[in-house]
Amino acid sequence: MTPNTMPSGPSGDASAAPAQATEPELTVIVVSYNTRALTLACLETLFATTTQTRFRTVVWDNASTDGSAEAIAARFPQVDLVASPDNLGFAKANNVVAARAETEWLLLLNPDTEVHEGAVDRLLAFSKAHPQAGITGGRTVFPDGSLNIASCWMRITPWSAFCMATGLTAAFRRSALFNPEAMGPWARDSVREVDIVVGCFLMIRRSLWEELGGFDLKYFMYGEEADLCLRARELGYSPMITPEAQIMHLVGASSGRVADKVVMVAKSRVSLIRDHWRPGLVPLGIGLMWLWGALRVTAARALALTGKAHHGETARKWNRIWSQRSDWLAGYAA
Repeated sequence: MTPNTMPSGPSGDASAAPAQATEPELTVIVVSYNTRALTLACLETLFATTTQTRFRTVVWDNASTDGSAEAIAARFPQVDLVASPDNLGFAKANNVVAARAETEWLLLLNPDTEVHEGAVDRLLAFSKAHPQAGITGGRTVFPDGSLNIASCWMRITPWSAFCMATGLTAAFRRSALFNPEAMGPWARDSVREVDIVVGCFLMIRRSLWEELGGFDLKYFMYGEEADLCLRARELGYSPMITPEAQIMHLVGASSGRVADKVVMVAKSRVSLIRDHWRPGLVPLGIGLMWLWGALRVTAARALALTGKAHHGETARKWNRIWSQRSDWLAGYAA
């Protein structure tokens, strides 16, 4: 692996600095799956915009069939590329790479992102300045520059689960009261403590990652970073977001069909309820998840009676989700 390094001496001569100054302090981990063009753009912006940080980049390709590994190897020979013959999923792939890392810091970066100027440099500086955070992240935007709120969340609570189940969250998305997990109208434009930093752009000191044991592998997709952050909070850390570190994130570029994604998200939410709620409240949480699905499939079926094509498609989606309720209500096995 070839680290990205900045000139160290007064005249830009790295030989003028101690040898250890050229050692990377950050490992950037990118886990890709059939995102060839997006991954190439991610890496291009990473190298173009990160000028103050000494880092190594590892791309773990999860058995892509679109030529991702070959294209990455050809375009970015400085990247440590692992072309896995098997799809290990997001959590396990990150765990494997992190276990081999030797740098003080780790950065998880999604392949469907583009790094804005100085984002990695600023996030590392912020992380060093706020050791109590433990886990840090930045601000995410869509390709048109509009806010993408999915850089961070607050935890699921009985109240937030009730609001989601009954439709209050959908009806009042900009309300901090009825949409507490998304923190209402907050534009991610200020430094703030959060419960969850999303894994698309997540920085953590390697020692804390090791103390937490990395991602819990039962979370094959979705929820793994929420579980990680909540376990960090249980150790006394307070994850934080800084708007000074901004990236573009498409969200869901490597996800499959909408219904399948909803099922996986629901399954991860049930798992988070089981893992992080007090035992006496877990049945309430599972009941609210059941209510969430039941109300939506009922509404979708009723609207389908109008005969409109888009309502019929929505009903088919929710019928598919509802038919798998025994699976997602069970959550991920321990």
